[in-house]
Amino acid sequence: MRNFRNLIIWQKSMVLVTKLYQVTKEFPKDELFGLTSQIRRCSISIPSNIAEGCGRNTDNELLRFLNISSGSLFELQTQLEIANNIHYLEEAVFKELYDDTREVEIMLVSFIKKVKERSIIK
Repeated sequence: MRNFRNLIIWQKSMVLVTKLYQVTKEFPKDELFGLTSQIRRCSISIPSNIAEGCGRNTDNELLRFLNISSGSLFELQTQLEIANNIHYLEEAVFKELYDDTREVEIMLVSFIKKVKERSIIK
């Protein structure tokens, strides 16, 4: 078992979730069960799956949950693009959020690679 709270990737993804909740409060109310809900759900999935994977007993299980987290991250990036395209986000806000997702993406890819390498060595 690993302490996920010590992982910078988990910490940064938690900050991202908070930012997204604040930003999506400003979305039109008729999007509450559409894009707002989708963005919130997939953003929550990122740190949640990192945490769940860390609580598993094997590196293979950890990798499975990290890959789920990665899929949620790519889904989030797509939804942010959509929100930007339909002008729910100001360009500067979109850029900041997208840059935040890219940072988490780079860290997640690196973490997955590290776990895979560690698994091969065992």
